[in-house]
Amino acid sequence: MSKQRRQQALLELISEYEIDTQEELTRRLQALGFETTQATVSRDIRELKLEKVSYGSGKHRYAASLEPDTGTHASYQHVMASCILSIEAAQNIIVVKTVSGMAMAVGAAIDNLSVEGIMGCIAGDDTLFLAIKDGQQAEHIIGEIKKCC
Repeated sequence: MSKQRRQQALLELISEYEIDTQEELTRRLQALGFETTQATVSRDIRELKLEKVSYGSGKHRYAASLEPDTGTHASYQHVMASCILSIEAAQNIIVVKTVSGMAMAVGAAIDNLSVEGIMGCIAGDDTLFLAIKDGQQAEHIIGEIKKCC
């Protein structure tokens, strides 16, 4: 499987599970069918600019790091660019189709953009619904999302 698919799977894993070691990431990727090593996972972590963050009771987990110059997560931009299949407006709802299993990650990426007018989102497996304040803003919001892809 490709590097891009492996990195997508890695991003999905860290968004779903509280993973704190490269060894655990390697095991989980291997369980998904990726032939990978700890060294490869280490390179992926560096390329995706992941970092360990604290959560509850002093525990740590991998998460996407904040890109200082733009205020957006570099790994989220990667997720959007590689996972969004289509975006279409339906009055005050924007429907985003993604590759299978990536709607939640794309939703997190879009939330991180802080685009004015998005009230919230609901994600399934491969579809994301964005509720927007005003249907007339839909094309502008779609444009903002596409700029990051």
